[in-house]
Amino acid sequence: MIEIRLPDGSTLEVEEGTTVEEVAYEIGEGLGDDTVAGKLDGELVAKEQEIHNDGDLEIITEDHEEYIKVLRHSASHVFAQALKRLHPEAKLAIGPWTEDGFYYDVAGVELEEEDLEEIEEEMEDIVEEDLEIEREEVPRDEAEQFYEDNRFKQEVLEEEAEEGEKVSFYVQGDFRDLCKGPHVESTGDLEASKLLQIAGAYWRGEEDNQQLTRVYGTAFESGEELEEFMDQRRKAEERDHRRIGEEMDIFSINSTAGPGLPLYHPNGKKVLNELRDFIQDLNRDRGCEPVETPHLFKTELWKESGHYENYQDDMFLFEVQDEEFGLKPMNCPGHCLIYNHEAWSYRDLPVRYTEQGKVYRKEQRGELSGLSRVWSFTIDDGHLFVRPDQIDEEVEEIMENIFQVLETFGLDHQVMLATKPEDKYAGSDEIWDKAESQLENVLERMGIDYELEEGEGAFYGPKIDFAFEDALGREWDGPTVQLDFNMPDRFGLTYTGKDNEEKQPVMIHRALYGSYERFLMVLLEHFNGNFPTWLAPEQVRILPVSDENLDYAEKVKEELGGFRVEIEDRSWTVGKKIQAAHDDNVPYMLIVGDDEEENGTVAVRDRGENEEKGWEMEQFRQDLEEEVDERRIEPRILS
Repeated sequence: MIEIRLPDGSTLEVEEGTTVEEVAYEIGEGLGDDTVAGKLDGELVAKEQEIHNDGDLEIITEDHEEYIKVLRHSASHVFAQALKRLHPEAKLAIGPWTEDGFYYDVAGVELEEEDLEEIEEEMEDIVEEDLEIEREEVPRDEAEQFYEDNRFKQEVLEEEAEEGEKVSFYVQGDFRDLCKGPHVESTGDLEASKLLQIAGAYWRGEEDNQQLTRVYGTAFESGEELEEFMDQRRKAEERDHRRIGEEMDIFSINSTAGPGLPLYHPNGKKVLNELRDFIQDLNRDRGCEPVETPHLFKTELWKESGHYENYQDDMFLFEVQDEEFGLKPMNCPGHCLIYNHEAWSYRDLPVRYTEQGKVYRKEQRGELSGLSRVWSFTIDDGHLFVRPDQIDEEVEEIMENIFQVLETFGLDHQVMLATKPEDKYAGSDEIWDKAESQLENVLERMGIDYELEEGEGAFYGPKIDFAFEDALGREWDGPTVQLDFNMPDRFGLTYTGKDNEEKQPVMIHRALYGSYERFLMVLLEHFNGNFPTWLAPEQVRILPVSDENLDYAEKVKEELGGFRVEIEDRSWTVGKKIQAAHDDNVPYMLIVGDDEEENGTVAVRDRGENEEKGWEMEQFRQDLEEEVDERRIEPRILS
């Protein structure tokens, strides 16, 4: 007999080998009839899954929040069946569900975006046929014969089943696919699905492998939910940072220069400088000392830090005169070297270093996207070397800085406590337990609501992560606070305690933005290009009514020295000049004509289309200074 623990805390004893569905019938006949799948020890499994050990079990019905995953997984099979009907030569690879839908990787067929409509029509026919979806188990050798001309499925079979073992297929009509499941009962349950886009992907995510065609799609329980999703998607496309970045001349990524290596144009650098100055103000107030480290180190350093063992797959490594070097994926080892360059007393701690540090991570090319995922990015990095009794205070002050950043930009957020990874981690379980409990205590003491993310910590320590929620409700990784007992031990970092004995400091890693690239992406989409005045690449544009007013426009510009001001000197109508400034997301326009020149005033117009004439320049400059100095989110001079 084995013991099954249910969500309400109760337990149920059943015979080993009992299936998820049979457990559901043990609980109640109605629940058994409604069972679609199970969640066994946190993993979604088919209702036919046998249970052989004690464990936690949730029964998945159509009312369960996990049901959408089952529905989307089944939608990927309906897509695959439709594709095979239209293109029998297609070779299917894998087709899992995702957070927003599903994808299927395929080979042997050329697909374009315009082909999706025809495939969708075939999917609709399959749904209307209401085909029963049945699970069958066959010996591995039989499955290998079925897939004798499909090397992708052959590889999956080799990885997931031993010789002589049985594997599961799901069958719907004339279509069958190797799959563990779970799936819904019938294709007729898939009433609201949509194919979204085509992309390229490498088999198993490895660049050395064959490139496949990846078709993305989604599915919902109702047409209303699907339409809501598609409307949100359209809004997201309108706010796509790549489009806005190009229109505002913020950044570009040039294929000649290399993938995932953003080039910042003058407008983009102006925004980055403002973001940097804001962080430097916070660092200065916290007593942080700026440092700088090189872009690469010998791999001996990365071996000492633990990155070579735990992170080398994500590093750029190369040889120079028989010595191996690596571009830095993180700044922390360099900061450890700086700390170790001199002797410290307990009175000197905490020692706080900051660096606007460029780092490099070898993401898969198929995953690179604009500024959201790149090879080269800059972290507003900070590393603090503290005594154990200083941890709580330092973490709390970092958290207060992070909340100040979030408030300044008007960003909603989620807070997560990420704990020890299951496999790649450094240090003992005892050290990890101690570090996790200290971060948890800080969150509890500060009254911060948070979610637990088990296994999502860095390899060297647990962390408090923040996720931004933008104007469309999407979440993005952001600030982080990480507690590290391991790296100080690896580098032999010490300080002299009150008892004149050597002690080991604790290291706190922190970033208030996360990275400038990801943060800039969030801001571009959150503000839809309409940056707050203090952050805007161009804060004021002067619009002379005619060429005769250009000299006065130059005088107005001089009076606004210190701000980012341009003059629109093209021979356009005032209406066209206003429209161009609106299109360029300029916060303020100053319209100057004969009346303004005669009276020494300006007409002020904001991007909200409010306009007031007769402004004295001294008053406008004073109000503009106040708005910029206070880093207000919205222009308020005319409100």
